[in-house]
Amino acid sequence: MLVKTYGSAIHGIDAIIITIEVNISQGKKFYLVGLPDNAVKESHHRLVAVINNIDFKFPRRRIVINMAPADIKKEGSAYDLPIAIAILSASEQITDHRLNEFVMMGELSLDGSLKPVKGALPMAIKAKENKFKGIIVPEENVKEAAIVEGIDVYGFRHISDVIRMLNNETKEGLVKIDPTEQLTQFNLYPFDFEDVKGQENIKRALEIAAAGGHNVIMIGPPGSGKTMLAKRLPSILPPMALEEALETTKIHSVAGLLHGDSALVSTRPYRSPHHTISDAGLVGGGTYPQPGEISLAQNGVLFLDELPEFKRTVLEVMRQPMEDRIVTISRAKVTVDYPASFMLIAAMNPCPCGYYNHPDKDCVCSPGVVKSYLNKISGPLMDRIDLHVEVTPVPYSELADAKSGEKSEQVRQRVIKARNIQDKRFSNQNNIYNNAQMESRDLNKYCSLNESGQHLLKIAMEKLSLSARAYDRIIKVARTIADLENKENIETEHLAEAIQYRSLDRDNWGL
Repeated sequence: MLVKTYGSAIHGIDAIIITIEVNISQGKKFYLVGLPDNAVKESHHRLVAVINNIDFKFPRRRIVINMAPADIKKEGSAYDLPIAIAILSASEQITDHRLNEFVMMGELSLDGSLKPVKGALPMAIKAKENKFKGIIVPEENVKEAAIVEGIDVYGFRHISDVIRMLNNETKEGLVKIDPTEQLTQFNLYPFDFEDVKGQENIKRALEIAAAGGHNVIMIGPPGSGKTMLAKRLPSILPPMALEEALETTKIHSVAGLLHGDSALVSTRPYRSPHHTISDAGLVGGGTYPQPGEISLAQNGVLFLDELPEFKRTVLEVMRQPMEDRIVTISRAKVTVDYPASFMLIAAMNPCPCGYYNHPDKDCVCSPGVVKSYLNKISGPLMDRIDLHVEVTPVPYSELADAKSGEKSEQVRQRVIKARNIQDKRFSNQNNIYNNAQMESRDLNKYCSLNESGQHLLKIAMEKLSLSARAYDRIIKVARTIADLENKENIETEHLAEAIQYRSLDRDNWGL
């Protein structure tokens, strides 16, 4: 007897429907075809134990299982559930009249309990697109899958519960979640800017960065507050729209980073990988490609502390994703794309000892050592960072001040107003959502400079030996500063402030 069930495979951050065909005939062999990996092949031994342990009988006949399309690699143990259900139906131990209504995925323990799988959200989205009535997943995955409206999502703990539902013996397991309600948790950030003493110029730079989606590098001695400030940046970013939240949740779902009580990633991600991270760990990849840190930071912040300590090859592979906002992982048999639209916040010491140009402490590094340390960051990478900010130690008088700083909520409101201006500006353009993402043609359209502004920028370009990319970045930052002040045109003072944030370009590092 031939029976079909339906599962799903993950490709990048999207899903593909997999048809699982099971045919049982005379004989005593077990065949599993359709490009399964070792984890799928090993399901035979698990399924024998599971089916026997739940008071059914594993058929001792010739079983052929085909997983189509056959040219797509089937990975992991999440196909246990649809294969087990198909075997039970093909051996006429359960009915098959509802199997074509559902996509189902889940790893099985030997006692029949269901373990969570990766990628439940994109699976649910694909099931809806393919007009399935519902999707069946382990209970731990049901909330993320239930975010998708217009499809029934069932979550179960045990394969016996799945069988009862398919046999219409129970209506339990159906879960409904309101995605807009999940987004109300956007302001649940553990850190707030009111905790920061002093550093008003740095907070101003981060406000500009948040308003325009700009990349920032902070350079200063140890203990000056670089990490503390970076951790608070997500708290002043605008709340995520539903589309952003779904895209971010898909990435975290594929990576297996969602917890059972999380239906939606409603706060902007903050990722801070250690400087020993590999190329694949940062941009994604591996034998079975997985999203890297730059994709996990999608719509949020990627913080790289001690930037010169990262391997140069790791930093250089970021250059293309920073420009294109997408990273392509190519292997011999597969190519996948992961989104990579993030804000880069980098921090570094000015030299190995950390006290070069310190107002009170002496640097023990020779000029050659300092230059070698800073040369670990390439010019092309530095060009892609919009704001270069020097962080100085906070004086005792400001540290001892009991007065709290401005709350993140107040800063966020200014940022939201500036972003609203940009939303209107780019409403008719695809793939541009903030000033940092503008192309050259957009600069000509939205960032015209008056005569005095052009003269000022010309002087800055000549004295700082800036590249053409740095020229564009200065204008983008100036456009954001004008938006924060609700000015239609870029004025000379906006441009002057933007130029100040290029103070760490190579020729101005005093080397």
